[in-house]
Amino acid sequence: MHAFTHSRVGKVEMKNHGEFSAVLVDVAEENGHRLLRRARSLTGPSPVYNFGPKARTMKNSAGLMSIQDPASLRLTWYKTPFSVLVIKKIYDEDIIRPFVEIISHLVKERRMMVYVEEAILKDVKLNSNEDFDRLKDKLYTVSEGQDDLTDKIDFILCLGGDGTLLHASSLFQTSVPPVLAFHLGSLGFLTIFEYAENFKSVLTSVLEGNAKLSLRSRLKCAITKVDSDLSRIPVKNLQASHQKSMMVLNEVVIDRGPSPYLTNLDLYVEGRYVTSVQGDGLIISTPTGSTAYAVSAGASLVHPSVPAIMITPICPHSLSFRPIVLPAGVEIKVMVSPEARSTAWVSYDGRNRHELAHGELLRVATAIYPVPCICRDDQIMDWFDCLGTCMHWNVRHRQKPFIGIGNGMTPSSSSNSLCSRNSGSDTNCDNSY
Repeated sequence: MHAFTHSRVGKVEMKNHGEFSAVLVDVAEENGHRLLRRARSLTGPSPVYNFGPKARTMKNSAGLMSIQDPASLRLTWYKTPFSVLVIKKIYDEDIIRPFVEIISHLVKERRMMVYVEEAILKDVKLNSNEDFDRLKDKLYTVSEGQDDLTDKIDFILCLGGDGTLLHASSLFQTSVPPVLAFHLGSLGFLTIFEYAENFKSVLTSVLEGNAKLSLRSRLKCAITKVDSDLSRIPVKNLQASHQKSMMVLNEVVIDRGPSPYLTNLDLYVEGRYVTSVQGDGLIISTPTGSTAYAVSAGASLVHPSVPAIMITPICPHSLSFRPIVLPAGVEIKVMVSPEARSTAWVSYDGRNRHELAHGELLRVATAIYPVPCICRDDQIMDWFDCLGTCMHWNVRHRQKPFIGIGNGMTPSSSSNSLCSRNSGSDTNCDNSY
């Protein structure tokens, strides 16, 4: 097996008909401690144009700030991509054949440097595959948390369900290369390409730069120690020491864990106290995460291109505590209330679960490094297609029409007005129920 020595440098471009104008702002220091670096943008979730060593988004030289056409975001390569990280759902026997086919194509026909995770080499079923055994010595391995992949990987190829893309996001804590995801798992909301399609033609199109992108924003989360009185004073006046930060693509969840008591969390937005959360917990999610845990807790569905952060309570003790959507530029802070009976627990995209104790503060802000996902059609229709196929959104039995309407019978004037509003849709025009 080759050692992890490959190092390359590159950028990414945005080809757009509307302008993508964003300004990167470092938040002011508080008592000598810099806050999370985050994105402030009028038109999108990310002010950066570089994704991995060789991909970038093309900039419009007009210099005007306007709303960007979502369909205008396209991938281009300023150097031919050479290295690819193939992420496979572990211990899934059905993915072995597609995995071996793809890495064989990349190694033998594309002559690319193919990286795989060291953990998959422990898969007994995979190692018993004769074709993989012949390819194994030509692969490069990486280990989560040990190898810096920032300037090593030109693009990512995922085989599995949505969990594989979430895992790919966690491997890159800064700039993320473009991600091509094939649906071979349980859900497929994020992995939109069917492997039954001709994967070689899809790969050819992507490697030639003929692909549209969807930039999925992430949240940067950090837990800090609070070294001051925990009475409800502005958080900006509390002294804090930073700990390691985490990137999440879906959500960060603060819940009561094994405790039988309600969570009692103080919520701050932009350094100001907003409310106390009493219930089972709180979900802070990206637009991508709005269709995950948050929607089960009652949140609205938000398109991934909307620069926003969702705050959703989990089974709140107050019926008026409804989910809210905030602009992506704000910073959110959550602290266990001083009068809370117990601590809380934090998890990031369902992983790395640990305790949030009294005297600790969770800080959350939109990160400047989104995940660039390659679209099948475009970022708008891909999303609606996934709503229909994965969530069965608005699937219902059709209402029966009046007898005779289809045979020349003229509906009433009120029905005509409904028909005109629903022109082009498959909704039956009817004022009765």
